[in-house]
Amino acid sequence: MPESFKIAVVIRCAALVGLLSIAQFAAAAVLPEERVDLLYHSYDGGGAEIDGPSLLVRKNLGDSVSVGLNHYVDNVTSASIDVLVSASQYTENREENGLSIDYLRQKTTMSLGYVQSQESDFDATTLSLGISQDMFGDLTTVSMSFALGDNIVGRNGDDGFEETAEVRSYRLSVSQILTKSLVMALTLETITDEGYLNNPYRSVRFRTGPDSYSFQQEVYPKTRTSQALAVRGNYFLPQRAAIHAGVRVFDDTWDIEATTYEVGYTMPFGEAWIVEASYRLHDQTAAEFYSDLFPFIDAQSFLARDKELSSFTSTTLGLGASYEFGRSWSSIERGSINLNIDWISFDYDDFRDLTDTAPVGEELLYSFDATVTRFFASIWF
Repeated sequence: MPESFKIAVVIRCAALVGLLSIAQFAAAAVLPEERVDLLYHSYDGGGAEIDGPSLLVRKNLGDSVSVGLNHYVDNVTSASIDVLVSASQYTENREENGLSIDYLRQKTTMSLGYVQSQESDFDATTLSLGISQDMFGDLTTVSMSFALGDNIVGRNGDDGFEETAEVRSYRLSVSQILTKSLVMALTLETITDEGYLNNPYRSVRFRTGPDSYSFQQEVYPKTRTSQALAVRGNYFLPQRAAIHAGVRVFDDTWDIEATTYEVGYTMPFGEAWIVEASYRLHDQTAAEFYSDLFPFIDAQSFLARDKELSSFTSTTLGLGASYEFGRSWSSIERGSINLNIDWISFDYDDFRDLTDTAPVGEELLYSFDATVTRFFASIWF
């Protein structure tokens, strides 16, 4: 999977985190609100810069159907540590288009989604289906979803290279109102990947002598299955403030285990302003076939030196503010302007900086900081 696509996923997750935290605790038997969102996003860290706009339009058709259209653009300039070691800085453009349809019938919401993204060496198509049901006096919401993704992997400069990968995702979530102030949500997700799962540009390094090394192509297994379990809670305080916290545990058939903790606080100022702060800690172990330096060429059947498959820890500090306007405007219901910034620090336990001049295998462990910025305006009508 291209490095730019992985970073784009980080941006998308950060951009959607606020919306997801709301959606997880919202009643299922309500159509999404009619709105227009215009977003500018940027990522700057580890030698990579990605930015671009996104436009989301959501419109209801009668009382039972809601249609959403989304256009998302990534403009990528990358000189990451992997690129510096084996190639040169590159630029590219990725465009994504999505369509979603929600159908509401009494206390049941059925959803259909289609997303297609394209860049010079990677095409991805995802079809998703979902259903949510309110029960027990609307105190409990049960949601299930399935997504099928088909990816085509190419390699720039090699017209004869083309590989495919298929991704299947299954999700079950339960949201429960426990008291008038406390809402909890439990989510279980299983993902299966099959096909070409590594990056066609990345190499591993192996020793050729006490003070020398060379490179060979990465080799990944053709299948991967992962499971994740998340528990989250929102506790609403007086004066419209709220705190939220959650934990997510992850493991897969590549022997990666990860735990993520998150806590946040939201507080209004007056009638128009809302500020929020969050902290996130992620800790991960390495894949069983990962190594920063293999002892010799073809040292094992599967070989990886992707830093995202290594042991590492990341911490994220997030701050955000939103301003609501237009309640007295006759042309719109309301609007808001929002700014969110995340500062992320990555520290790798067994991935070394090959730009360092230390002896082979003793180079400095790699670390870097990144900033993710989202500035968007929303109009409800």
